[in-house]
Amino acid sequence: MIKNKYTNEQVEFSCEVFPPRRNDEMYDIFQTLDDISTLKPDYISVTYGAGGSNSKKTAKIAAYIQHICEVESLAHMTAVGMNPESLEALLNELKTKGVKRILALRGDRPRTMSEEEYQNRYYKYASDIIPEIKKYGDFKLYAACYPEKHPESMDVESDIRYLKAKVDLGVDGLITQMFFDNEKLYRFMDQLDKSGITASLHAGIMPITRVNQLGTSVSLSGSSVPSSLSNLIAKYSDDPEGMKQAGIEFAVNQIDDLLKHGVKGIHLYSMNKADVTKEIYEAIVG
Repeated sequence: MIKNKYTNEQVEFSCEVFPPRRNDEMYDIFQTLDDISTLKPDYISVTYGAGGSNSKKTAKIAAYIQHICEVESLAHMTAVGMNPESLEALLNELKTKGVKRILALRGDRPRTMSEEEYQNRYYKYASDIIPEIKKYGDFKLYAACYPEKHPESMDVESDIRYLKAKVDLGVDGLITQMFFDNEKLYRFMDQLDKSGITASLHAGIMPITRVNQLGTSVSLSGSSVPSSLSNLIAKYSDDPEGMKQAGIEFAVNQIDDLLKHGVKGIHLYSMNKADVTKEIYEAIVG
């Protein structure tokens, strides 16, 4: 927890890491986690490859967070490519390793999965695995949400309906996709209140510290980019260190405004960068 300097309330602080592609890079992520864990975040989440391509690494890293770093871990779990047998096997592994939190996601279609296989997959959506997870064990369950609606949703209203259906199935907390305009989140929070969604909300913040980072991030999230951020990228296009510091400052200012508006949870997409994570954390608690 961190203390909100504007309201004196406690705010959950968490962050996300992703498994390395190569096995010989596992030491690096463990070193990163050792550094981040000194901040004592409320939890650290670990992403999950499309179709379960990194499921073993996810479980291993989640166990390291839980037992070596002594921080609560949250394991991502994607429905795509999963069947009852593989779902049960992974849940059993996480339970054995002492992991108590799961983020249930639909997941992206794996490159190796044909269109026919994708259309006929066993679990279509995150909402299909949520009841199975709840039935299996005593996990604290999270779901993703999109302040500017899911890129595939028809409209915001239908997106909120689907989100409420997931929460009603037993979701305890919501983690937002990255966003760069806080006004989008405040409108989203109003919509959640009007819809009777009371699950805890964790605002997902992505520090943009490299010029080419934004294009990839936006293409995956559907997030809009305010001119203040695009102007920063243009200004520091030939200055990597300047871009890094400007990106950190942008994220810090964004979080500061969220705290002023009483947001109860901050979830930092760390991109496996302990130095950036620590600099942002120190700025918002200072």
